[in-house]
Amino acid sequence: MKGAEPALRRMAAADLDQVAANESGAFAFPWPRSAFVDCLDAGYECWVAVAGDRLVGHGIVSITADEAVLLNVCVAPEAQGLGYGRALSNHLIGCASAAGAAKMFLEVRTSNRPAMTLYAALGFREIGRRASYYRTAAGREDALVMMLDIS
Repeated sequence: MKGAEPALRRMAAADLDQVAANESGAFAFPWPRSAFVDCLDAGYECWVAVAGDRLVGHGIVSITADEAVLLNVCVAPEAQGLGYGRALSNHLIGCASAAGAAKMFLEVRTSNRPAMTLYAALGFREIGRRASYYRTAAGREDALVMMLDIS
């Protein structure tokens, strides 16, 4: 069953505790809270998804000239599989397109099948691999590099 369409709004400093909590709940190796502070300070497109009164996800994209990098998309564990990641990703693609980006890149863990499936459904295609890019409990794992033509 799909969730209700989330309200999307710009991330604010007041959201960072919940953003960090969602990130820690969703990932074994989460971004630290300070990384989100840095993204806000840098002026990246930082957005949150809110369903009801709950912040259910967040996403960040960096846009430079005609390229964008999807840096982070996260949905709280209890809200995964309900379409919030798709809504955030589509919104961030729209932000990049509106800013004049022609291409969007991302890296995703090779073990993150749900994310790879979502990105492929959104039109991203694999263009490379970064060996031993991500930490894991057992050592390292590769990242797939994916690209979307949004021109």
